[in-house]
Amino acid sequence: MAENMRESTAQKSAADQQMSEDLEGKFMTFKLADEEYGLQIMKVREIIGLMDITRVPKSDYFIKGVINLRGKVIPVVDLRLKFGMQEAEATDQTVIIVVQISTEHGESTMGILVDEVLEVMNITANQIEPPPSMGSDATSLDFILGIGKSGKKVIFLLDIDKVLGN
Repeated sequence: MAENMRESTAQKSAADQQMSEDLEGKFMTFKLADEEYGLQIMKVREIIGLMDITRVPKSDYFIKGVINLRGKVIPVVDLRLKFGMQEAEATDQTVIIVVQISTEHGESTMGILVDEVLEVMNITANQIEPPPSMGSDATSLDFILGIGKSGKKVIFLLDIDKVLGN
């Protein structure tokens, strides 16, 4: 039985290592409250300053509305609200990150409202751990690709397709 557990642990370690290697690369990091998050840089189209957002009637509470970005109307999601955080007043650091996501209906462009963009950083495989197991409700965390470590900081690496696709 102990041998089976060692085998299972070795298989899990190999799977975790492969996951980390698949994820390594450049991430744009940003803040929501005191927490740091990262998006794969290939998903980011641009960063724009806060602009007028037109509210959409009867939309979900976390959808701030839509913006007109060079003639294209795109929805804007407040990630604080989407993640169950308290809404915050906009500051001069508040921005909209325009992302390209893949959904079952194809590619889509959306904006995400964040408190502050921090930096683009290269995160290597040895700096990435799998998301922690949170018990029986693990599917609720399936939008976290992994946990990046940089010094003493912990960075939640997001699968933006799953964050915005649900």
